[in-house]
Amino acid sequence: MKIKIMIFVLLLGFSYAPRSYGEPENEAVKKRIIVVSSYHREYSWSRDTNEGFSDAMLKYGYFDNKDQIAQYTINDYVETSKAVIKKLWMDSKRKDSKSEREEASVEIYQVAREFKPDLIFLGDDNAADYVGRMYLDADVPVVFWGINNSPVKYGLVESKARPGHNVTGVYQSGYYTEGLKLLKSISPDLKTFAVLSVNNPTGRSHHKAIQHLDRKGSLPLQLVETVATNDYDEWKRRALELQKKVDAFFVANYSGLKDKKGNYVPIKETAEWFVTHINKPEATVGTLARQGLLCAAVDAGYNQGYEAVVMAHNILANGAAPATYPARTPKRGPLVVNKRRAEILGIELTNDMGIEEYID
Repeated sequence: MKIKIMIFVLLLGFSYAPRSYGEPENEAVKKRIIVVSSYHREYSWSRDTNEGFSDAMLKYGYFDNKDQIAQYTINDYVETSKAVIKKLWMDSKRKDSKSEREEASVEIYQVAREFKPDLIFLGDDNAADYVGRMYLDADVPVVFWGINNSPVKYGLVESKARPGHNVTGVYQSGYYTEGLKLLKSISPDLKTFAVLSVNNPTGRSHHKAIQHLDRKGSLPLQLVETVATNDYDEWKRRALELQKKVDAFFVANYSGLKDKKGNYVPIKETAEWFVTHINKPEATVGTLARQGLLCAAVDAGYNQGYEAVVMAHNILANGAAPATYPARTPKRGPLVVNKRRAEILGIELTNDMGIEEYID
């Protein structure tokens, strides 16, 4: 399948000729912009990144007003005084096989080829991996956001400091150490923890990074075991077993779990099960703390989308070249604690714990 798709892409070729980048452009010409999201509209991370993206697009004049933000968010398309913007979805949380992702990437490539973009945004890992490789060293600049841990892993950039090609963007640092330090500040007697994850690209990027930090001795707790599975029943069973062995958890991901019939389990259902059945404290990534988990050092989707637009504006308006424009990660978001989860666990929160924001 992969060979057929790559042959197809080569046959299509980069036959369109987008306006070149590398020098400031005529402001009277509307920029044509494609946005590719790895996920789907209802996914919380998609909403967060879209909010940051839209606010920055308004600030830099690509949207004229908030009504156009609403139009774009609902219709995945808007034409403004300065730009024509189209959004495409891979839906890779629900269509998670390699063949489905490759098929989606070819369909996106065909649409983009007809659209003739001046710039392409790639939101998160699957868009960067599957769509990004089709545009490596093409004439159109590419800006990504939300790549987990390192953008180098997909071969789109030579290094963070000097990308070397037509691709640059914003990546996620993870803040795993900071999240676990916050957890230990909240519960000082903790010594050991286990990781609960899903066996998909997002989950693997998280739990492998945590394992790497553990081997380096960079974590405040000792990692005992990692669970990475797509089976919802197994995920629950292992969580129940491990809470008898460890003091705490790091919940890296639970989006993508499937039930016995192969259906995706809603993330709300998984969160409700976890806080009902697990009586040990946990750190997590920022979005899951809003779903009921205890604490996180937030790597905000809003910041990812916003900073990607800042970089894209410098390319489109100021002539910045992606090849020499360092990839970067935004500043860390707040250290957050879910007050309701703390109450369930019997944890008394105090002002000296380093908490920067509370979630009810």
